[in-house]
Amino acid sequence: MLIKRPADIKPSEITPESIYRNRRQFLGASSTLMLGAALGGTSPLMAQDARGDQLKARAPAGLTRSEPAAWWGDKFDNIQPAPDAEPFFTDETLTPYDDVTAYNNFYEFGMDKGDPKRNSGEFNVDPWSVEIAGEVDKPGTYNLEDIVSPHQLEERIYRLRCVEAWSMVIPWIGIPLADILKRFEPNSNARFVEFETLVDEDTMPGVRSRFAIIDWPYREGLRMDEAMNPLAFMAVGLYGDYLPSQNGAPMRLVVPWKYGFKSIKSIVKINFLREQPINSWNELQPQEYGFYANVNPNVHHPRWRQDTERRLPQTLFSQNRIRTQMFNGYGEQVAHLYEGMDLSRYY
Repeated sequence: MLIKRPADIKPSEITPESIYRNRRQFLGASSTLMLGAALGGTSPLMAQDARGDQLKARAPAGLTRSEPAAWWGDKFDNIQPAPDAEPFFTDETLTPYDDVTAYNNFYEFGMDKGDPKRNSGEFNVDPWSVEIAGEVDKPGTYNLEDIVSPHQLEERIYRLRCVEAWSMVIPWIGIPLADILKRFEPNSNARFVEFETLVDEDTMPGVRSRFAIIDWPYREGLRMDEAMNPLAFMAVGLYGDYLPSQNGAPMRLVVPWKYGFKSIKSIVKINFLREQPINSWNELQPQEYGFYANVNPNVHHPRWRQDTERRLPQTLFSQNRIRTQMFNGYGEQVAHLYEGMDLSRYY
């Protein structure tokens, strides 16, 4: 297996310059999660009405973070805070940490929403490597350290909309996807990029379940212009701390204008392709899950209306239902990518 060191690959030249200069320093919220350790300890106690602007100004009191893998250094102590305005920030009410980390679709750990948290305690992400393949000039297998270390971690507070008509607002920590992909120097034949999730029968009970409905590994993809859009994000943390296993540790995609199943978790392969890849849900049920999966209140899923959504958390007496925005509210940044396309056909 080829393991390349940082000296073999140049840092991205498109990382935004200090557009966040002179902003208040983000005080990283943290949990007792350690990269590669089993889930345990106490979750951050976020106020139910905490908003994005409040998160940037303070962190929950009384929280400590376990020592991470040594190579992380002080990266999570020096997070570049989100800008003060859309699209990389929203002051909408944040979904509490406990809901973000306990209500998930991650079928490798089980099909119920609580299964990922219950069943991911043995999942180990240290060490971690990612295979880079296809139409690139720098293919190979790279340590997570080699991928992440050259970059400044940034905060992005995005809306997340599931095709099942529920939604969250999550403060992600990570790196612009374009900054990562350009370092591998995709060539002119790279028109699409495909991602794959880890398959590990020892620590992922859903993979070995006889009730599994997906042909593993889980695969997702984007057109190259989508992947290079400034909104596309590779997350390595949330709420100022490392990603919990159930949320896609150690690195996952976040594509906020698309339904959540496009934001693939626990990535172990990035493949640059000439032709459009066949993605897992599209392969399983093409009449329900298209390749593009853009949030579109005008095109309903056969089982879920898409013009409204349940913003979590909800209570017994209120579903906290709100209207869904086209492209999840990010149309100004991404609508041009789909000019001339029939979005009821290319759903």
